[in-house]
Amino acid sequence: MEAQALAKIGDLISQYGFPIVSSVMLLYLVWFIWNYITNHIENVLKESNITLIALIDRIRMLDNDIIRLQQKLDTTIILRDAQELRNKAQGKGGKEKVKVDSK
Repeated sequence: MEAQALAKIGDLISQYGFPIVSSVMLLYLVWFIWNYITNHIENVLKESNITLIALIDRIRMLDNDIIRLQQKLDTTIILRDAQELRNKAQGKGGKEKVKVDSK
């Protein structure tokens, strides 16, 4: 089978010449690569793009959560410091626990 294919290629070269046959083979190679890219790789890239967008959204949500938690922590620290100042002003002078409602 392989010998027959080589014989056919040899006949084509003898009939049309090497430059024409090699140009046609190169054209087939370019078509094959283009076809492979459009049918296989583009689909995988689309799926990867969807996954990437989902991950970016999750990172943004986590970033928003971190910002909210930081604001709550800052508020808690401010309230604790204010309570300590009130306690010192009233003469209690201690570090009492402050109960903060989180909503």
